[in-house]
Amino acid sequence: MLLVTSCSQNSKPVFSEYRTVFRIGDQPEWAATDLNDQHWKKRIALVPDGQVFWSRTKIDILKAPEALKPYGLRLEVYGEYEVFWDGVLIGKNGNPGQEADLPPEGKLWTTFIIPTDLTNTGEHVMAIRLSNYYYPDHIGNYGLKIDDYDDLLTDWLIQNSYMHVFAGAFLIAAIYFLFLFLGNKKEYPALIFSISCFLFFGLTMTHFVRTTVPIHYSLHVVRLEVITGLMFGISFSIPLYFSMQFPYPKWKLFLGIYTAILLFIFSIEHHLFDYTILNMAFSLLVFSLGIAVFGVYKKAKGAFLVLFTLLLCIFMRYSVSFNLSLFTGFSLILLNMLYLLSLRIKEQRLAYENSLVQSTRLRLELLKKNIQPHFLMNTLTSLIDWIEETPKKGVLFIEALAKEFDLLNQIENQTLISITQEIALCRTHLEIMEYRKEVNYSWEEEGIDPGQKVPPGILHTLLENGITHSLPLDDNSIKFKLVYESNSDYKCYTFLTFAAAVRQEANTKKEGTGLKYIKARLTESYHEQWELTSEPVNHGWKNTIKIYS
Repeated sequence: MLLVTSCSQNSKPVFSEYRTVFRIGDQPEWAATDLNDQHWKKRIALVPDGQVFWSRTKIDILKAPEALKPYGLRLEVYGEYEVFWDGVLIGKNGNPGQEADLPPEGKLWTTFIIPTDLTNTGEHVMAIRLSNYYYPDHIGNYGLKIDDYDDLLTDWLIQNSYMHVFAGAFLIAAIYFLFLFLGNKKEYPALIFSISCFLFFGLTMTHFVRTTVPIHYSLHVVRLEVITGLMFGISFSIPLYFSMQFPYPKWKLFLGIYTAILLFIFSIEHHLFDYTILNMAFSLLVFSLGIAVFGVYKKAKGAFLVLFTLLLCIFMRYSVSFNLSLFTGFSLILLNMLYLLSLRIKEQRLAYENSLVQSTRLRLELLKKNIQPHFLMNTLTSLIDWIEETPKKGVLFIEALAKEFDLLNQIENQTLISITQEIALCRTHLEIMEYRKEVNYSWEEEGIDPGQKVPPGILHTLLENGITHSLPLDDNSIKFKLVYESNSDYKCYTFLTFAAAVRQEANTKKEGTGLKYIKARLTESYHEQWELTSEPVNHGWKNTIKIYS
């Protein structure tokens, strides 16, 4: 941007103007160069009923035009008018004095060519015969520029072409992050950034629409209303975005107070559009600056860059024109927002990659837990004994073992499985352990919803812990019971072990591999929306898993 600004034209102005004077009435001789206008008014507050009035402005041409390159006159005037240069009619824009009877005609921004023989160095007079039917209190303060006619026509087109490309970049970003949000509707910063880009796109296009779309002066206030509304949206969405990125205590309360301030600025002196836009931009910078300072204090990623950018925007506001500081500042702020969003996406990608690694590790842990050498050796030893003593039961033992391995093979690559699959795995495991330990194991369940899903192996792990750390009752039996309950807040699985006693080391031992596995699986599937408790009770042991909605 700095390199491009060095290529800009810095030619000296070719004219200087004096104060404009006004008079209500309609006399053709008021266009004359030598007319005495000393008694004309320097200001008119109101010209009602679409009456015709005149204005006269003395202009000094400081440099004569080059050959075959006539000067042009660009005007921004509220009203429909005829323009005279040194008493010669050089252009017409609408139908002055007939606005009440004829439809709106003409444009707010118009460029006229000045005859070469009327642009010699020295003093000239521009007289305008006009009427202002739609806004009779908007008199004076004309926008006036004199320069090479071709340059006046092409400069705006070139400027607008660059700004259209500039606005298009933010439109593409807005659409992209909107679809990104639709893919993950919990990613609200992406939605806020998309809305901010849409609003900035609309602000840029509305501001620079004057060259591509002819606008009658009666519609200019509508354009300003749209610009002010877009500015209000931007002034709210940017601090909202920073509040979500750098959350501070009671941020919703402070954001509500800031919104009330914006509404007050928007409503008070609303007809002074430049004043309203300037105050909203100032409020945006001050409030965002406070959020960025808090982010730097908390050492949040990207906060220092945001703080530096906001300070740069404040410096630009008092160093360059308001329009330049507005669009340059907003573009820098939006780029900062994009940077913060990229940091967030990077963190999410790393978290996702870590979850894949953890998921793979958990699957391996599930297999290792159930196919470990200790388990296999004890199972094979028991199997040999059963085959030698009772071949038929040995065959049933083998079938139960094969069934458990088949179930493990089905579930080991899944994050969630049906509760019926998990129960089937537990029942099969009890069959195997009954052959191994020669204890009468039984399984009961209550209130089970077949449509529910759980992480694979969590109940199976609780079952293993119950078998390992429990002693059989007097009748050589251990009973396990699974109870399911649910309400609008959570789903609850209660796993009960009915045994003679729980071994003392189970009470004092640090958290084992089994509980670590269960917690890792619950975190993988439900993040922090779960709770696990494990405690001894009179009949043995009680485990409770709550999964919150």
